[in-house]
Amino acid sequence: MKDPTRFKRYEGGDPLAPPVDIAEALDAIGEDVMAGYSPERAMQEFLRRGGQDRAGLDDLARRVAERRRDLLQRHNLDGTLDQVRELLETAVLEERKQLARDALMDDADRAFREMRMENLPDSPAAAVTELADYDWQSPDARAAYEQIKDLLGRELLDQRFAGMKQALENATDADRQAINEMLSDLNDLLEKRAAGLDTQEDFEEFMAQHGQHFPEDPQTLDELLDTLAERSAAAQRMLNSMSPEQRAELMQLSAQAFGSPALMGELDRLDMNLMNLRPGEDWDGSQRFGDGDQGLGLGDGTGVLQDLADLDALSDQLSQSYGGARLDDVDLDRLARQLGEEAAVDARRLKELERALRRSGAMERGFDGELRLTPKAMRQLGKALLRDVAQKMSGRQGQRDLRRAGAAGDLSGATRSWEFGDTEPWDVPRTILNGTLRRAGDPGGPRFSVEDIEVAETEARTQAAVALCVDTSFSMAMDGRWVPMKQTALALHTLIGTRFRGDDLELIGFGRHAQSMRIEELTALDARWAKGTNLHHALLLANRHFRKHPNAQPVLLIVTDGEPTSHLEPDGEVYFSYPPHPMTIALAVRELDNARRLGAQTTFFRLGEDPGLARFIESMARRVEGSVIAPEADDLGAAVVGSYLGSRGRSGGAAPGSYEDWFGGRGFWVG
Repeated sequence: MKDPTRFKRYEGGDPLAPPVDIAEALDAIGEDVMAGYSPERAMQEFLRRGGQDRAGLDDLARRVAERRRDLLQRHNLDGTLDQVRELLETAVLEERKQLARDALMDDADRAFREMRMENLPDSPAAAVTELADYDWQSPDARAAYEQIKDLLGRELLDQRFAGMKQALENATDADRQAINEMLSDLNDLLEKRAAGLDTQEDFEEFMAQHGQHFPEDPQTLDELLDTLAERSAAAQRMLNSMSPEQRAELMQLSAQAFGSPALMGELDRLDMNLMNLRPGEDWDGSQRFGDGDQGLGLGDGTGVLQDLADLDALSDQLSQSYGGARLDDVDLDRLARQLGEEAAVDARRLKELERALRRSGAMERGFDGELRLTPKAMRQLGKALLRDVAQKMSGRQGQRDLRRAGAAGDLSGATRSWEFGDTEPWDVPRTILNGTLRRAGDPGGPRFSVEDIEVAETEARTQAAVALCVDTSFSMAMDGRWVPMKQTALALHTLIGTRFRGDDLELIGFGRHAQSMRIEELTALDARWAKGTNLHHALLLANRHFRKHPNAQPVLLIVTDGEPTSHLEPDGEVYFSYPPHPMTIALAVRELDNARRLGAQTTFFRLGEDPGLARFIESMARRVEGSVIAPEADDLGAAVVGSYLGSRGRSGGAAPGSYEDWFGGRGFWVG
C-alpha cells in the first residue's frame, strides 16, 4: 500500500504565481460569441489559440506533431541487424587472420575453414546460424561471436523490460539464470491470474524475489500488467513495422539469444499471456519509418514505438474533438516526458483557465442545455468594451474617462476607488479610514496614498429614452460589421446600466423586419440570410419606446449600411423591393418625422462608402435636423457612445463636453 503521507511530486510552474486571470479569455470568448460562435465553442477556440502570454492547445499539438515526425524521419529499424552484421564481420575477419597465421594447422583443415568463412550466406541471420557449431580458432573471433548472442538476448529482454540491455551488459551465467527464473515465475503468476487463482500475497512474494528488475515499483499485479503489456505491445508494433525481410532475419536470429532457445520460449510465453490478459492494447498496429541515419535496436525501437503511442494519445487529447472533451483528459506526465516540463506547465495553466471559466459564473446552461454567457459575463465584457471606447475617445481630443458622465449628477450613496480621470467628489471619511487601516503599523509613514482615495458615485439628473436601431441585414455580416455592431450595442448598454441608470435603452435590430431585443439576444444573434432593411419597422418600435417615456429626452441612434428596402404593410406582412420602392422610403420618412415631433435628437451612423446611401441619409438627417457620422467599423462604438453623451449634454444632462468636442475631425456633421 502506498504511503498516504508522502509528498506529491512538484508539478512545475511558478508556485507564487497569482491565480489565473480570465479577463482576457472572457473578452475573446465574448467577441467570438458575438461573431456567431456558441460559448462552448468560443471557449474551446480561445484555449486552442492561447493568449498573449499563454501557449494554446494548437501550439502544443504542433510541437507533438513535430516530435512525432522527427522520430519517424530520424530513425530506421536496422539498428540490431547492423550491430549483428558488424560483429559478424569482425569475427570472420579475426578468424581469417588467425587461420593465415597458424603454421601448425593441417592444410586440409585450414582450407576447409577458409572455405567455410568464404561461403557464408549473405543473410546475417543465416550466417550466425551457420556458425553456431563452428570451433573458433581466434579468441577475438570467438568473443565477437559470443557478443552477438549476448546482444540478441539483451535486446530481446529490453523489448519487454526497459533498461535490461544496459543492466545485463557483462552479465554472468548466474545473472542470465536469474533472468530465466524471473521469466518463468512471472509467466506462472500471469497464468494464475488468467485462471482467477492469484492473490496479492502471490504478487508480493514475486516482487520480493524479483522486484529489482521492475524500477517502476508497481504496487499491484494490475499495475505490473499494464506496464508490461504496454511495452510488449509496442515491441509487437515494431516488428509489424519492419519489412518481411527484416522480420524474418530477427526471428531467425532470436534463436541464438544467449546461445539457447530457452529465453525465446519464455518470452513467447510472456507475450501470449499479456495478449490474453490485456487484449485492449494495440497489438496489430505499425508505423512507417523513414530512412534516417539513426538505426534503432530492438529495445530502443520499442521505446520509440511507446513514444509514438504517447504522442498519438496526446494528439487526440489536445485536439479535444471528441464528445465530452475536457482539458483534464490531457496526461501531463506523458506530455512532460515527450515535450518537457515547460509544455506540461503550459497545459496545466490551460486546465486551470478552463476550470476557472466554468466555475467563475461567466457561463451557465440554459433550459435547453446550451451553454451561454451569464449576465455577470456580459457586464464584464461590456465594461471591457467601454474601456476600449473610452481610450479611443480620449485619444482623439484628450478627454478623460467616461466616469465624468455622472460628475454633475445626484449622489447615488455608493462609493468606489478613485481612478485617473475621475471628477466625482471624494468620500473623505472613507478615504481617511482606508489610510488609517492600511498604515496603522507605520506611524512614521504617509497618512494615506492615492490607492486609499474613494469617490462618491453620482447619477445624472436628466432622464433620456434611448433607441439604438442597428441594421441586422446580411450585408452587415458579409462586410465585417457584425461584431462591431454588437460590441457597440453592448458598450452603450453597459454605459447606461452603470453610469446613467435613470435612462432607458431600447435595442432594436432591423433586417427584413425589426424587433426589440434584450442585450443577450442581440449579442448571440446569428447572421441572417433573409434580404431586407426595414427601417420603417425599426422607427415604429423606437417611437413606441419614446411614447412610453413622455417625460424623458428621446435619443434616436440609427446604425445602417444600406437604404430601406422593406416596410410593414397594414396587415403586418413585410414588403420587400430592391431598388427601394417609393412607398418604402415614404413610410420610413413618415416615422422619422414622428420621432422629430416627439422631440428625438437623431444621429445616423453610415457604414460603407455607397454614394446613394450617403445622399439618402444626408437628406434624412437634414429633414429632422439630425447629424450623420461615417465611422470606420472599429470606431463605431466610440461614435455611438459619443453621440449619446453629446445628446445628453445638449439636453441639459451631465455629459463631458459637446459632441463636436468628442468627435471633431472624425466623421462629419450634416444638419
